[in-house]
Amino acid sequence: MIATKPADDAGWFRLVYDNQPHWWAGLAEACGGRSLVEEGGVHAAVVPACPERSFFNGVHYSDTAALLAALPRLAASYDEAPVDAWTVWIPETDSRAAAALEGAGHVLDAEPQAMALELDELRPTHADPSLEIREEVNLDLLRELNEIAYGYPDGQFPPMALAWSDARFYFGGFGGETVSCLMTWDRGANTEITFVATLPEARNRGFAKRLMLHALERAAERGQDTSTLVASKLGYPVYEGLGYRRVGGLQMWERRRA
Repeated sequence: MIATKPADDAGWFRLVYDNQPHWWAGLAEACGGRSLVEEGGVHAAVVPACPERSFFNGVHYSDTAALLAALPRLAASYDEAPVDAWTVWIPETDSRAAAALEGAGHVLDAEPQAMALELDELRPTHADPSLEIREEVNLDLLRELNEIAYGYPDGQFPPMALAWSDARFYFGGFGGETVSCLMTWDRGANTEITFVATLPEARNRGFAKRLMLHALERAAERGQDTSTLVASKLGYPVYEGLGYRRVGGLQMWERRRA
């Protein structure tokens, strides 16, 4: 069982960051790829089914020196896959890793935020009540909604199989169309939120917030204590409105084949 309710932001950040290798190993399996584990706790998801998107081909580490030692082997593994773009996720405070990655040809691509919530502090929402919420396992629909919501070219979000234990999928419908979705998965007493997406034409009505509230209420009913996630700029205000707070920053250092 993973300890919950850390005492400070550093502990919360570690909870978020330590979840990521487990998540990416599942993503690699779901997309028909593989998960590599290097010495020193360096984890890499290699997903040839999505060679152009570094999001699916992510590296996490627990020791900076181990990461730097593994970089040449990681680059060779991605080249052989073949994968054209991969990224290393680092804490924003790891200036040593940032400098080494830049020297190795990586470029700072994004700076998502680690966020955390104690479920007994979940805030209610007054979002549009007309959203029809359902829970079902439909990975094709989850993929399609995320592909459209985040502007992926058609077919670049790879097909997925179910690869996570304790995963749940929620969809929101409006006017006869499914417009929003998300996935949760439990690790210990913490519930991770991911794959949150709303179609562009259905935004600004609070649908994602309402769907998340429903999913988090179900998590609390299961006895979960906390929830964590990694937020993009688009999602940050939605999560903040539910009571999540920033506990640290991440950086994504991408290497893309010329």
